[in-house]
Amino acid sequence: MSLFKKIFSTQKKESLDKGLEKTKTNFLSKLSKAVVGKSKVDDDVLDNLEEVLVSSDVGVNTTLKIIDRIEARVSKDKYLGVDELNAILREEIAGLLSETNSGIETEFTVPLVRKPYVIMVVGVNGVGKTTTIGKLAYQFKKQGLKVVLGAADTFRAAAIDQLQVWADRVDVPIVKQSMGSDPASVAFDTLSSALKQDADVVIIDTAGRLHNKVNLMNELTKVKRVMQKVVEGTPDEVLLVLDGSTGQNAFEQAKQFTKATEVTSLAVTKLDGTAKGGVVIGISDQFQIPVKYIGVGEGMDDLQVFNKIEFVDSFFSGKE
Repeated sequence: MSLFKKIFSTQKKESLDKGLEKTKTNFLSKLSKAVVGKSKVDDDVLDNLEEVLVSSDVGVNTTLKIIDRIEARVSKDKYLGVDELNAILREEIAGLLSETNSGIETEFTVPLVRKPYVIMVVGVNGVGKTTTIGKLAYQFKKQGLKVVLGAADTFRAAAIDQLQVWADRVDVPIVKQSMGSDPASVAFDTLSSALKQDADVVIIDTAGRLHNKVNLMNELTKVKRVMQKVVEGTPDEVLLVLDGSTGQNAFEQAKQFTKATEVTSLAVTKLDGTAKGGVVIGISDQFQIPVKYIGVGEGMDDLQVFNKIEFVDSFFSGKE
């Protein structure tokens, strides 16, 4: 545990443990029932384990990958006791997450090879998109970075108002227009303003609706094209925000948005209010897009940089 404590503050670890408590309790309870009365990992245990993983919102495809890996180990080692299953699961899940989440990130940083670094945030309404933007702005500012927000979700007046509240709370500038304005125009103004202010980071909010995928695709493409007129190569990152508490619905949203635009990173929110935290594992694996941030509570510091080592440790903590 000393390694974990070195790379992750005790306070953040406690927050993560608390945020994943429902997921962990639910998962470990199901796992215990799956192996009751068994001494070795056999076909029955693997069938039960498959059911546990699927019902924990890990997803069918990812579950089958995990089962295949464990079957390979059973075949190789001939005998694996059920008391070893927890450690094996831990290793295999960490291995899967490592395939899309390389390195060990612990701080909110952006590569400042040029200024500003532009993040376009996408996601449906209600997933915690605006809150995530506000908390990101807070964390970047805490790192000494100059942040500008752009309210390009002009479809709803409430979206503009909510982002203004966060801008005031974090004390960062915001660029906005009236409801119904062209989102691309807001993005253009935001980047122009950020250049004048010599900002380090720009975070652009975009409309959160999926009623017509073609319209969404066209809108996001236009926003990107207009931004590139101001700063070539932008956005540097397209961050998709997903509500972890929706379980399999989050998979569907990820599928729709990855078809509509090139998503480069994920934020999974509201993990503290659900037992569906396994969705982080499945989405990371299925879409091969790194999970960059997770939300594990209401506090300003409860948006955390996703750390696969810590996540798996908290997911399995309390059972060796």
